Amino acid sequence: MLTIYNSLGREKQAFVPITPGQVRMYVCGMTVYDYCHLGHGRVLVVFDMVTRWLRASGYAVEYVRNVTDIDDKIIKRAAENRESINDLTTRFIAAMNEDAAALGVLPPTHEPRATDFVAPMLQMIETLIERGLAYPAANGDVYYAVHAFPGYGKLSGKSLDELRAGERVEVDRNKRDPLDFVLWKSAKAGEPAWESPWGAGRPGWHIECSAMGEHYFGAHFDIHGGGQDLQFPHHENEIAQSEGAHNCSFVNYWMHNGFVRVDNEKMSKSLGNFFTIREVLARYDAETIRFFILRAHYRSQLNYSDLHLDDARQALTRLYTALRDMPFQDIRIDWMNPYAARFKAAMDDDFNTAEAMAVLFELAGETNRSRSIQDAALLRALGGVLGLLQNDPAAYLQSLSNSVYSAQQIDQLIIDRATARKSKNFAEGDRIRKQLMDAGIVLEDGAQGTTWRRE
Repeated sequence: MLTIYNSLGREKQAFVPITPGQVRMYVCGMTVYDYCHLGHGRVLVVFDMVTRWLRASGYAVEYVRNVTDIDDKIIKRAAENRESINDLTTRFIAAMNEDAAALGVLPPTHEPRATDFVAPMLQMIETLIERGLAYPAANGDVYYAVHAFPGYGKLSGKSLDELRAGERVEVDRNKRDPLDFVLWKSAKAGEPAWESPWGAGRPGWHIECSAMGEHYFGAHFDIHGGGQDLQFPHHENEIAQSEGAHNCSFVNYWMHNGFVRVDNEKMSKSLGNFFTIREVLARYDAETIRFFILRAHYRSQLNYSDLHLDDARQALTRLYTALRDMPFQDIRIDWMNPYAARFKAAMDDDFNTAEAMAVLFELAGETNRSRSIQDAALLRALGGVLGLLQNDPAAYLQSLSNSVYSAQQIDQLIIDRATARKSKNFAEGDRIRKQLMDAGIVLEDGAQGTTWRRE
């Protein structure tokens, strides 16, 4: 049985969907004012992996990943660029989806934009006011009254007193409590605004996910996910809003992936230590990046460095090398096969991709020894469950890195080497091999002739 580490219960729990055979999952997406960095890429790849495994396990998955397209940073960036907010967000949504597709991320079932759901947000805010859980302030903002919700802090595991002790935000005199958070922001001059019972304004960040989750899934659904940094306050606030509005449990399983770190600090735009997905794609192929993300357990911290990506590329090369010269055979995975069974046990253990990949390497070793079409087909099929090993092996192995030589030049040098060897000019043949080796090109002689791959 699949177990999931539930951030709410702080333990692995057996996964039991609300509706048998169906999974409803909501994941907090991007705030689209810039290109996605590799930390965002990890969220995209991790929950794509979760979706793929749930579907491979026989579940019908409805997956919502929202887009925040109204926010202080978006307004500021649009003003700096002297472009409309819609132009800015549309451009970066397209860029985000291009990056996701490059990383092998399947599109979610729904990708709602916050600005399309202002009316449901207003309705939820009114409900919260009616229930005494929110209040309009003198400045036109509307705040959630944290002290009025008894369960506040259950996701972070902290009491209100502990949270207040750690509160570092400058005191807002319009709030009744420093922990109260904004549901509706009154309009400022020049900013986009919507009409509301409390005057023109725009929604706060937290309310959008509660409203969109309710729209697609109702008051109660299976899985809610996102980066570890969203656990508090964003997801804590979502629980307060949704459970306060509906008086029932909001989400059964909360999943949070670990940070991508650079020099022991979280990768983030605010720290200025981030690498965009596009920057990394300019140096490494997309499958290597996906492999790098998935070879670590999703809840662990992931350390970014060229050294780690180089190692990931070499490891992925070993898997593709096992598939080289093996005919492609599309198979239905027999989960009783010992390798497949161990792969499944790893994935059912809170999506343990690190252990699942260890099985892939053992199977690759067996494929190298046996040269069995069935072993190769199973290796490719199990890799496909993770969105890996679906490229042509020869093409992949020949495209790993930039080189001073084109494929046509390499082929010509191979011909020149063969001619030299045929003439017993072995010194020239060895010189050509070394010339290519120095450029990162490995020649491999076999019964069918000489093949090459990039090192």
